[in-house]
Amino acid sequence: MARVRPGVPVGKVPGRTFRGIDMQVLSRQRGVSLIEVLMAVLIFSIGLIGLAGLLVMATRSNEAAYLRTQVTFLAGNMADRMRANPMGVWNGNYNTDTNALPTTVSSTDACLNTACSPAQLAKRDQQIWVNQLKTFLPNQTATVICTNTSAGFDPVAGGQVAMRPPYGGNCLMTISWDERKEAEARTTSGRGVGTQKFAWNFQP
Repeated sequence: MARVRPGVPVGKVPGRTFRGIDMQVLSRQRGVSLIEVLMAVLIFSIGLIGLAGLLVMATRSNEAAYLRTQVTFLAGNMADRMRANPMGVWNGNYNTDTNALPTTVSSTDACLNTACSPAQLAKRDQQIWVNQLKTFLPNQTATVICTNTSAGFDPVAGGQVAMRPPYGGNCLMTISWDERKEAEARTTSGRGVGTQKFAWNFQP
């Protein structure tokens, strides 16, 4: 049988009651719960930071895809214009190594009141193209160089260019523009902007 000390009620110990023990245990449990909540908030915050980074990368990738789509569209647009003016291509009117891309054209070259010559039409095509490049691409440059050495014949020298023969040479088109780099490709001094280049060998 358990011995009971005189003067001490059953269920109690000297200096401390069972109720006091229960209160201390509850106090410790409340502290543990607070730490768990703080850890959950910390983990949730880290997850939100990662999600924000993913959203930024997705937006940047969408922007890069948009710019490259515009470059493909603009290149095809100029190739179609050249295909419709074979005399201008044979005469080298579209070549940027001898003709700088114009930003404006006169009313005569714009063919507003009179019919265009092949050279005037080429200048008008270039002016429209340059304005499109400026509208859709940041900090853009473009070149078009056509050579007919591989054609095997020269309708300009032979006096047959007026018959509008299809171009038998080869053209090289290049378009450069600025594009945001990925985070790991950035430099410490730059803004993470790199130059992209599109090159296309085609026969108009």
